[in-house]
Amino acid sequence: MPISPDAPQLTPAKSLPLFLRLAEVLARGIGAGHYLAGERLPPEAELAVHLKASVGTLRKALALLESRGMLERKQGSGTYVRGRKQVDASARNIYEFFRLELEGGGGLPSALLVDLKKVRKPANIPAFGNGLTPSCYRVRRLRFLDASPVAVEEIWFDARHREGLTMAQLDEALYHFYESELGFWISHAEDRLKVGEVPEWAPAQFQLRPGQTCCKIERKAWSSKGPLEEFSTTWVDTRLAHYMARWS
Repeated sequence: MPISPDAPQLTPAKSLPLFLRLAEVLARGIGAGHYLAGERLPPEAELAVHLKASVGTLRKALALLESRGMLERKQGSGTYVRGRKQVDASARNIYEFFRLELEGGGGLPSALLVDLKKVRKPANIPAFGNGLTPSCYRVRRLRFLDASPVAVEEIWFDARHREGLTMAQLDEALYHFYESELGFWISHAEDRLKVGEVPEWAPAQFQLRPGQTCCKIERKAWSSKGPLEEFSTTWVDTRLAHYMARWS
């Protein structure tokens, strides 16, 4: 679809370090069943070529997943995927709560920012934050899986954590940003799937047009400290991606 020259310019969110991106690609691939429990991963040199990374960077990603209990490295034999029941329950992947996947499973999330505004908390969405701060941040962005624009999001979180927040400070992985920059992390979330309409602010790169019917996900997310910290709405192009939840 051609993009109008009058369309607003989207801003790339700050990328994760490459080794973290590789770790998330592999973690999401394991979650999607691309690599099965007990299966040996391809040799490091081959996997590095496939992931377009150096062997050294790949090894940092593998070491991180081993520390999370997802992989087991056997001297002289290779690197093996561990079963779900062997994974440390306290070890969290950055995209642990990101439930959208490509049709074939997995896909690395990234984001382009539409806008960031500090506004008064709306009365028409669930109360969040500490109840004392009247203002909040609203983030609008276009989400990708690999190169596919699969969703648009509107995210609200309390302004008490940071004054003067700018788009240049936001990570593409907001939950990682909350933990590393704002001092809290999301411990659990509640999603409600509904039928909705694409919002009027959706950028032209999103292949569904404003007003079109689509899958809508409303999320409440709580921090480890207790309060409801975030409310978000995601509109999904289900021709490209689907919502996935797994239990074991």
